[in-house]
Amino acid sequence: MLRVGLIGFGLAGRVFHAPLISSVEGLELAATIERTTNKVAERYPGIITYRTLDEMLADDSLDLFVVATPNATHFELASRILSAGRNVVVDKPLAISTAETAQLIRLAAEKNVLLAPFHNRRWDSDFQTIQKQLREGNLGRMVEFQSRFDRWRPTLPSDRLWKIDSSAGGGALLDLGSHLVDQALVLFGKPLAVSADVRSERNPLTANDSFEIRLRYVDFIVKLGTNCLSLPPALRFHLRGTTGNYWKNGLDQQEVGLAKLTRIDDPNWGREPAANWGVLHVGIDGGEVARPIEPIRGDYRLYYEGVRDALLGKGPAPVTAIDAWRGLRILEWAMESQQKRCEIVCDWRGEPMLALLV
Repeated sequence: MLRVGLIGFGLAGRVFHAPLISSVEGLELAATIERTTNKVAERYPGIITYRTLDEMLADDSLDLFVVATPNATHFELASRILSAGRNVVVDKPLAISTAETAQLIRLAAEKNVLLAPFHNRRWDSDFQTIQKQLREGNLGRMVEFQSRFDRWRPTLPSDRLWKIDSSAGGGALLDLGSHLVDQALVLFGKPLAVSADVRSERNPLTANDSFEIRLRYVDFIVKLGTNCLSLPPALRFHLRGTTGNYWKNGLDQQEVGLAKLTRIDDPNWGREPAANWGVLHVGIDGGEVARPIEPIRGDYRLYYEGVRDALLGKGPAPVTAIDAWRGLRILEWAMESQQKRCEIVCDWRGEPMLALLV
């Protein structure tokens, strides 16, 4: 049994990490940090509550630390954990810059410990289903891939002010952009060029809440975007190929489910409702055939199963730190494109030495 210490019990810790860790065989949610309260122990009886990171680091029984705190704290906390020679999972974004991420990669290599970013949306039902459609070639040659996280949230958050503070690592680009870019990299690899429009639509004085990113590849483009003023939301995915299209509405439902529980026990976990199934449209003999595609079940537990296996020497990390570095590099180019109002040609020369370390 691998014992896990959780740092942070806001949305990320409470909704994602705590219930997922508790749902994976071989992992035990053993300890947490709360400065003055014991809220985690109320939901997870028997857990040890520490008041400081130093106290938690002194617990030699812990095999893995999980950082689920506001973005701007990720680098400092991960650095302290790695410096102590301990394994760590860090909620996305791994850090708020590629420079910080590179430092963490080097430190993890020096200490020979695990550094894994939490990019859970690789295990969304819709994303898993799209991977299958592309592997099977059901759309022919891809010409355009669109992926969006549009929502209706016209009111600025009052309970998590760091989310709208650029200096604290807030903003949609780092928050949702980390997911959208990571999924694009998994599907298509590194792009040739990046262009973007990044805006603050609800209040120009707060962190960005809307973006459109265009990734250029040799013979197709990828369009990624989000905003908080879409009613109803736009399509989650739209894939256009030379023999057909794939359309998908609605978000993966795991986050909604995890917010209501402390452990996953439902044998039907991760199934998409039929109303949210994607539809494959294929051109045949001048006409069109459309059919719903039964999705692959999503399961975020697979991320932590991968972490467990990596710690036991049974496989690689489910997501590597160099993956996070690549995603952050694209987001940095997106901001550069916004500032210069031009397309940025990707220069990946800073990557090779880092890639050898992970």
